[in-house]
Amino acid sequence: MKTTSLGGLEISRIGLGTMGMSAFYTGAGRLDDQSIRTIQRALDLGVTHIDTAEVYGPFTNEELVGRAIKGRRDEVVLATKFGLVSHTGRPGPDSTPANIRIAVEGSLRRLGTDHIDLYYQHRVDQDTPIEDTIGALADLVAEGKVRHIGLSEAGPTTIRRAHAVHPIAAVQSEYSLWTRDPEAEVLPVLRKLGVGLVPYSPLGHGFLTGSIRTLDGMDPDDWRRTNPRFTGRNLEINLRIVDEVHAVAAEAEATPAQVALAWLLAQGDDIAPIPGTTRIDRLEENTAADRIELTDAQIARLNNLPSAAGDRYDEANMAAIDR
Repeated sequence: MKTTSLGGLEISRIGLGTMGMSAFYTGAGRLDDQSIRTIQRALDLGVTHIDTAEVYGPFTNEELVGRAIKGRRDEVVLATKFGLVSHTGRPGPDSTPANIRIAVEGSLRRLGTDHIDLYYQHRVDQDTPIEDTIGALADLVAEGKVRHIGLSEAGPTTIRRAHAVHPIAAVQSEYSLWTRDPEAEVLPVLRKLGVGLVPYSPLGHGFLTGSIRTLDGMDPDDWRRTNPRFTGRNLEINLRIVDEVHAVAAEAEATPAQVALAWLLAQGDDIAPIPGTTRIDRLEENTAADRIELTDAQIARLNNLPSAAGDRYDEANMAAIDR
């Protein structure tokens, strides 16, 4: 597995997002033994970057990751997130210094470690100045409990303000062939500041793999059943994106998932996606994407894909994204 550096943090080019093992997707929480084997296989393959969050479950995903990496902590660049769970009784996102103090201790305990390599604010807290939040995180860095600081779904102004208080290693945002929002404003700011980008849902919540053409078979509480891009006429419209990715994959002698990931890797060495899966075969497929070299013509063809139909979240979740 190739590696890269995000803001001074050395990680594998392709990581593993573990959210779907415990929350939001079909089968979540029912396949813990399989998920643990998948995480351990990722380490065997040279995937060092493992991403979780306290809100996944909540809490159960960090516990799962902690069990999976037990005895192998030195092989892992461990990333987790705080801020969507309040431990102070405050409603809504809570990135107050008091909440951060409680949150980090819980994450360290569940993960079975004495430090977190990359600690993200999960969503920007509009009621807490970012300077206060980053100041509290900087204290954790000084104490050795956190090695690097990250932001998730932060806009350009917030990124600049945060970085002025303490260096930010990475920003995590949704970025893929059907969600290219970071390209306009966020990515240029990150590159100016020397901050890396960690794309989550790089496979479009599974859609870009080509395996989803209907919602049949998904659990009733699968988050995608209410996502605008998967519902109504939008699902049918968005299949044209998948069909084109599939065509490029056939030409490149790769799978659609590998092409979607290879396209992301081709956008720059400062980009390190974290596709998620519970399955070893899918993991092996995804990690092989770092060996695929798309031609200029193939990249141009993918660049010209139509925009996805529908917002990437419902109205409430879109409102939580900092811009």
